Amino acid sequence: MRDAQSRHAHINFVGLIAANTILVSVMPMLIIIGGLAGLLLAPSPALATLPPSVQTFAGLIATGPFSLLMGRYGRRVGFVVGGLAASAGGVIGVFALLWSSFVLLCVAHAFLGAALACYLYFRFAAAEVVASNWQPIAISIMLSSGLVAAFVGPQVFIWTKDVFAPVPLAGAYAAITCVTLIGLVPLVFVRIPRSTMTANRATLDRAAIGIILKRRPVLIAVLAAAVSQGIMVLLMAPTPLAMTEHGYSETLASDVVRWHVVAMFAPSFFTGFLIRRFGSVPIVATGLTLLTGAALVAASGISVHHFYGALVMLGIGWNFGFIGATNLLSTAISPEERSVVQGTNDTLIAFAATLCAFASGAIVTGFGWTELALSSSPLLAVALIWILLSRQRTEPI
Repeated sequence: MRDAQSRHAHINFVGLIAANTILVSVMPMLIIIGGLAGLLLAPSPALATLPPSVQTFAGLIATGPFSLLMGRYGRRVGFVVGGLAASAGGVIGVFALLWSSFVLLCVAHAFLGAALACYLYFRFAAAEVVASNWQPIAISIMLSSGLVAAFVGPQVFIWTKDVFAPVPLAGAYAAITCVTLIGLVPLVFVRIPRSTMTANRATLDRAAIGIILKRRPVLIAVLAAAVSQGIMVLLMAPTPLAMTEHGYSETLASDVVRWHVVAMFAPSFFTGFLIRRFGSVPIVATGLTLLTGAALVAASGISVHHFYGALVMLGIGWNFGFIGATNLLSTAISPEERSVVQGTNDTLIAFAATLCAFASGAIVTGFGWTELALSSSPLLAVALIWILLSRQRTEPI
């Protein structure tokens, strides 16, 4: 019996990794293409970052419903719905460029943003199919699948962006649809028992959720994840736009994004082991420190080395902060609380990312890249100090 359970858990975990690896490979493409397509179709340069901003806002709206959908019908159903949303977004993006419709482009990125919000739940699914002592490692391995995306995504963008020439970038949106449909195939082999899926149909009221969020480990986890995601979006989203405005090519901007995504996911091979050795909060604090360093490097110059250095450090900082916070949250809530609390957590993360996405466009077009980088430092400093002081007032976590 135990061998059969172990075999099923292994199949589920491998199926989840395979699906996540393929599906998230579109993420680097969206980082590159969002601002560039926006600049191509926007009625004003100030609106160039609106499509990626709409993308993050759609993620904010979709995060909670996806969590509840998975809590009721299972992870696999939720991931399939998310994949179909991404496929639809890719098709709409093609027609947006063919018809030169900025509004349609924003609609495309709304669908794509909802899909990306759905894909974030792969990390929780990974933790739910393994033993509790392997959860941080399972989360890390699941996120390490994004390392493949770091190399595949930008390369697919380069290969396909001119497929519909003379209409630029439309081919990349078509590639998003094709890649997504392929990524849904491994989910056929995933069978996560409903009991593992936290199929709790009872809905916690607002007072109960508020009490849960006031638990110090939960509060630290939510704050750390929101800050890590928000600052990463703030500096990452306008990078291709900032680079092209300073005379760098789209290909070079694509390569910077490639290595940023590598830095986001490559540390995942050992982040879980570091969490097991030192605890979640020290790794979170290290991540926020690295994010602060990334902001300072970005503010110190606009050479290609500054862009590479800042974005690589940004990726590593996000990895430590986000994985540490995810593991902390997974161990701080009961199975009955998962679907609602995870949804609330990811909604708050998406809210932070949405604010930062809209702010990044306004700041980088209104003030400049250096001012954008400097604007993130105070928030990071406050969050880091609060987390360290909170840890001193409670047991090690």
